[in-house]
Amino acid sequence: MKNFLFLIILLFTFTIQAQYTDVINSNRPGQSVSAYAVGRNVIQAEFGVGYEQQEHTILLTDASIWNTELALRYGLLFEKLEITYEGTFQKEDINYQTSQTNASFTDFTRNRLGLKYLIYDPFKNEERNKPNLLSWRANHKFKWSNLLPAVSLYAGATFVLGENPYYLGDPIASPRVMLATQSKISPRVVFISNIAYDRIGTEFPEMSYIVSLTHAFRNPKWSIFLEQQGIKSDRYADALYRTGVAHLLSKNLQADVTFGGSFKDTPTRMFGTIGMSYRLDKHVDDAKPIDEQKGGQNGQIGKQSMSKKARKAKKGSGAEDVDLGPTKKQLKKLKKAEKAKNKNGEIDF
Repeated sequence: MKNFLFLIILLFTFTIQAQYTDVINSNRPGQSVSAYAVGRNVIQAEFGVGYEQQEHTILLTDASIWNTELALRYGLLFEKLEITYEGTFQKEDINYQTSQTNASFTDFTRNRLGLKYLIYDPFKNEERNKPNLLSWRANHKFKWSNLLPAVSLYAGATFVLGENPYYLGDPIASPRVMLATQSKISPRVVFISNIAYDRIGTEFPEMSYIVSLTHAFRNPKWSIFLEQQGIKSDRYADALYRTGVAHLLSKNLQADVTFGGSFKDTPTRMFGTIGMSYRLDKHVDDAKPIDEQKGGQNGQIGKQSMSKKARKAKKGSGAEDVDLGPTKKQLKKLKKAEKAKNKNGEIDF
């Protein structure tokens, strides 16, 4: 029961704040990208190491691949904006069955930098999204309004450095755009979709999509996901499937394991990845305590402003039932009276 209540509070905090959360919010496991940013002044690193086996029935090749994945995310300027670097570097050993020869390739298969901005957040309205503390069913039943997603736009570039054997002929930089959506189907289930157009203007532009469904267990430190990715390009096309689990080690550290592959045979792919996500949390809330506010900060009337307004109201209305304390002139007069009392033994006004 305690774990369940913690899960409700955790997810409620996520939906209301929309951007910054008290615990790490990683794009791992999988390849889908959340619609939300990490939060202003938050630095986050997401790292993975993977192994893959490929077999191509037409080319009669088989390959073994080791790769490393790295994503660096930073909440830039304000809560809705994030700058992200994503890279995958791999070493591939290929065996050509017909000629009994081998070849090796080492380079980036993914190397891109971009900005992501949240343009719509359906959870911004706090009153609409408060949990019902009296009804378990009301919090868990399906609502059509839950399908309304948060939406963000991504714009950036894909980079090819040197003679990359995977992208021969591509320019050093080519534009990339993406639409990312995120829906909270229920308190434990989140649906994410990405639609991307990559390598724009090159000889082989690439369209892709990802749909991902994540489910949190009763112990909110554990979650499982299912993901499907489609890629279409004249250079390469595929349909990939992934599943895996993530475990929250601390509020700033997460571990994950992913398995996946494809069903076609040009090539057949099977892969696995283990990863970690770490957050350096430098987030500072903009809100200030009321006794430190000036008039108008945080949508509030500051302490000094409230005092001035009250004195004006008293003076204008002649009200005598509001005790705002002595004025500066009255304090001076009281001090003089104290001195007179010390000399003469009585106060003379």
